[in-house]
Amino acid sequence: MAAAAALAAAEPPPTMPQAAGAGGSTARRDFYWLRSFLAGGIAGCCAKTTVAPLDRVKVLLQAHNHHYKHLGVFSTLRAVPQKEGYLGLYKGNGAMMIRIFPYGAIQFMAFEHYKTLITTKLGISGHVHRLMAGSMAGMTAVICTYPLDMVRVRLAFQVKGEHTYTGIIHAFKTIYAKEGGFLGFYRGLMPTILGMAPYAGVSFFTFGTLKSVGLSHAPTLLGRPSSDNPNVLVLKTHINLLCGGVAGAIAQTISYPFDVTRRRMQLGTVLPEFEKCLTMWETLKYVYGHHGIRKGLYRGLSLNYIRCIPSQAVAFTTYELMKQFFHLN
Repeated sequence: MAAAAALAAAEPPPTMPQAAGAGGSTARRDFYWLRSFLAGGIAGCCAKTTVAPLDRVKVLLQAHNHHYKHLGVFSTLRAVPQKEGYLGLYKGNGAMMIRIFPYGAIQFMAFEHYKTLITTKLGISGHVHRLMAGSMAGMTAVICTYPLDMVRVRLAFQVKGEHTYTGIIHAFKTIYAKEGGFLGFYRGLMPTILGMAPYAGVSFFTFGTLKSVGLSHAPTLLGRPSSDNPNVLVLKTHINLLCGGVAGAIAQTISYPFDVTRRRMQLGTVLPEFEKCLTMWETLKYVYGHHGIRKGLYRGLSLNYIRCIPSQAVAFTTYELMKQFFHLN
C-alpha cells in the first residue's frame, strides 16, 4: 500500500496539447488512462517484488506464526530460507502481483475523479483536496481489490509442510466454500478502511507538501525537467525517495494498529484464537490484552520502516521512468 499511495500522491501531468492535424497527440490523449494504468502497475509490481521478503516476514510476525513467533525481524529473514528455501521469502507474491495492477489503476483514476469533484463541487483546493481525494481513492482501490489481498495474506502465512492452500485458485475456492461465500473475502475490511483513511490522508498530505515546498523554494537544487516534457518540473530521484520515505514512515506509525488488526482478521480460521477475534474491536482487545502495544499492536513496525526506503526508491524511480516512456508528462 505504501508504494501505491505514494505513487498516487504525485500530481498527474497536464494533458498534452494537440497540434493541428497531429494524430499522435490525439492517440496519446485518448489512451491516457491506459498508459497511467500500465505505468502505475509496472511501478507497483517492481516496488512490491523488491520488498516481498520483508512483506512475508511482516505477515508472519504480525499474526505470531508459531514457527517464528519467538524471533525478530532479521532472525526471521534468516530462518525462512533455512526452513522453506529462498523462494519461501516470496510466498504470496504472485497474488500480490495480480492485485497491484488493478489496485494502481483504480487508485489513479479514482484520485483524478475525486480531486476534480472536490475542487469543482466543494470549492476545496490545495493540500486539503489532495488529502481528501487521496484518502477516498485509496479506500476505493482497497474495496475493489480486497479479496486478492486476503488470498495473498493466506498464502504468505503458510509454512512449508503445513499448506492449507495449494495456490491462488485453490485459496479462492476454499475461502468461498468454508467461510461464508463472497463475504468471506472481506474479513478485516473495516479496520482496513479505518486504517486507510489516516494512512492515505497523511501520506498524500506529507508528500504533497514536501514536494510543492521543495520545488517552490529550490527548483534547481531539488528538481529537474522531465525528459519527455521540459516544461514539467519533477523531483530528482533521491529527493523523491526522501520525501516518500518521510511520508510513508509518518503514515505507517499512525495507522499501523489497524494494519495488525486487518492481518489477523484476514487469516481467520488459520489462527487458533479465531473465535476470539471475530470483529475489529474484539481483535484489537485480544492483541492488546495478550501482547500489549509494542509486541502486539506495533509488532513488526520496525520492519515497515525498513521496507519504506527501498520500496519508495523503486516505486518512484520506476514510475518516473514509465511516465516518460509512456509520455504522461
